[in-house]
Formats: sequence, structure tokens, C-alpha cells
Amino acid sequence: MRHCRCANCFVPPQILKKLAESKNPDLRRLAVNSLAQSERLRGQRVARSLLAGAIGSAGDGRRSVFDCEGIENLNGARRVRGEGQADVADASVNRAFEGLGLTRDFYASVFGRDSIDDNGMRLNAYVHYGDRYMNAFWDGQQMVFGDGDGEMFDDFTKSLDVVAHELTHAVTEFSAGLIYHNQPGALNESMSDVFGVMVKQWKLKQTAEKADWLIGADIFTPGTGFDALRSLKAPGEAYDHPEYGRDPQPAHMNKYVRLRDISSEDWGGVHINSGIPNHAFYLAATAIGGYAWDVAGQIWYQALLASSPTTDFQAFADTTYEKAGSFGQVEQEAVGEAWRMVGIRVARSVSSRRVPRRALSSAPGSVATNDMADLFDQVDGLSKQVAALAEILRPQKGGR
Repeated sequence: MRHCRCANCFVPPQILKKLAESKNPDLRRLAVNSLAQSERLRGQRVARSLLAGAIGSAGDGRRSVFDCEGIENLNGARRVRGEGQADVADASVNRAFEGLGLTRDFYASVFGRDSIDDNGMRLNAYVHYGDRYMNAFWDGQQMVFGDGDGEMFDDFTKSLDVVAHELTHAVTEFSAGLIYHNQPGALNESMSDVFGVMVKQWKLKQTAEKADWLIGADIFTPGTGFDALRSLKAPGEAYDHPEYGRDPQPAHMNKYVRLRDISSEDWGGVHINSGIPNHAFYLAATAIGGYAWDVAGQIWYQALLASSPTTDFQAFADTTYEKAGSFGQVEQEAVGEAWRMVGIRVARSVSSRRVPRRALSSAPGSVATNDMADLFDQVDGLSKQVAALAEILRPQKGGR
């Protein structure tokens, strides 16, 4: 399934727009150029995505890294490292190569996925793209990394979660195909953040409790005042800079940012409102405990595969709750509570498995109590009564 047709750039437009207003003329020029390049990518993205789907991509997930040598033409890039070849002198090449491999191996080991398309797709990466290009992106066929300006942004290959984030856009494209607009687009971005941060945790063997839950912490140069680009633990608190603004991500639906579905407003705020499902995953993973990829990650992955191009927050939350049922009542209630804490109440009638209620209070790390279970049962009962009443009234309404 291939529906997403927008260039998936890591750095959101609101940050580049702020940089384009900088008092530093060189930084301003580079930011404007990066914004313009992102716009040009949108048309190329469509063509490359369609071409990739037409010609196929099987190749056992083999990796290749190409050097753009400061130009913006991928066709002129030189292949500098391939599968089975030793490290080269260029650290950017080696980091990109390793990032591709770690992401590929994570999906294979944790989810049994055969490369990002589940059909052995070759993994190509291009480094040193453009003149100090201040972004990284997935263009429908390959990964592309800029070197950063050196003052605000560092080399984008230095952040494993950037690599995993962008490659996950391909996973989403080849599975749910979430369109890059409004809530489906924010879910698309959230999937990349969620799985991107899990790849980093998987490499470091970090539990959910010990992880920092930051995305893009390594792309900023020291002294910028940016801890990271986004935080799943605390959306809205990743950065607060006097000149470049504050992290705009909400952590709850009552702070949902309504923007127009146009390029200049981030297609309805896909990089902004992704903070809500991001935070739901963090809450679920930490409530369940252990390694995030063992249970919470499996639930989110199954929900992604079961989603459609237009799946919104509510539908995805309902699906995660349903999928969590196969892991047990405690895990399912942890997922339901996580969504409730970000302002989304799941449809509990989708539950496919029930266990004795006493498990809620006796299980270590339980996130629900018997009182909560009683409340949920009452809500379910009221819902059934309302549905029955609607059935009784429907014939009367039709007979008027």
C-alpha cells in the first residue's frame, strides 16, 4: 500500500521558518535554501514513490551509501560503501551505513519484517547532500542526509533516531499508507517518532523507565539551548529558545493545534499534533514496563498494520486497545489509560479478551483498580442501554 506522497523531512517547517528570520545572514540563507529544497522535493517525492512501486525493490535489504559531495543531484552521487564492505574514512558514510543496518535489524528481529517494505527492499542512503543542508528526509526510495550548518544543526547522520524515524516513514507507507494530512499525517509522524526512539532504545538495551524518550538530541550543536527536537515523555518541553521559539507540541487533545491543510502550515500540523499519540505511547510503554518493543511496540506495530490511509487518532487508539487484549487485561488497561490521559477515550467494546478482574489489583505494576474496572463495566452497560433505546425509537421516527 502506497498512499503518502509528501516529502518526509525530519526538521519541521516551523523551526526552519524561525531560522529564516535569524539575524545571522549565513544561517538565514541556509534556512531559506532548506525550506525551498523541501518544497522542490514534494514533486520529486511523487515521481520516486510511483517509480519505486512500479519497478519493485527486492534485494535482501542490502545497504549502499552514496556521497553527494555538496550537490543536490542524487543522480550524480558516488557510491562509496556497500554491503559487506569495511569502514571508510568518511565518518558520515559509516554512521549512515550503521543506522540503516540497525534499523533493518530491529524490524527483522523484533517484528519479523523483511526490510522496510517487508519484501527485502534495498536500503540506499545519500550523505553530504547540498550546501550544509539543514535536514534529512525519506524521498520515497532512499534516505538523504544534510551536513547541517554547523552552528545550529550538526551532521544528521549522528542521530540514530533520525535514521530510524525516516526509514519508518517507508514502513508506514508500505503498510497503512497514512496520508500526510491532519490527524492521519500526525499519526504518520508519530509512528516514525515511536519506532525511531525504540530503535535507539533497542541498540542501547534501555528499558522504558531508563530511556530519555528524546528524538533528535544529537542533531543540535552544543550551546544551542535545544535538548532535542521532540520529547515523547514531555511534548512541548524539548526546547525553549529566546530567538527560535518553544516546542509547540501538545500532550493532550485539549491543546490540539488546528492549522490549515496546506504546506505552509505543515499540512494541518503533522509535526505538531503528533505529540499527542507520541505521549500516549510513552505512557503505555512505561506503565507496562520492561523494554518498550516487547509489548507496547508490538501493540503499536499490529495497530499500524491494521490501519488505513485515513485512520485518525480515535480509530488508532481503538485499534491499539483491541490489539492489546491479546497480551492480557493489565496491558490492555494500560493502553486504554494512556489514551485517556491524552484526552482520547477508547471504545472498550472492541476488547477481544477478558481475564478475571482480580488480576487488575494483584498484578505488579498494575495501572488499574477494581473500582476502575467497575466503572468501565458500568459505562459498557450504559452504552448498551443507549443502543437498545435507539433501536426502539428508530421505527417511530421513520413512521412520522
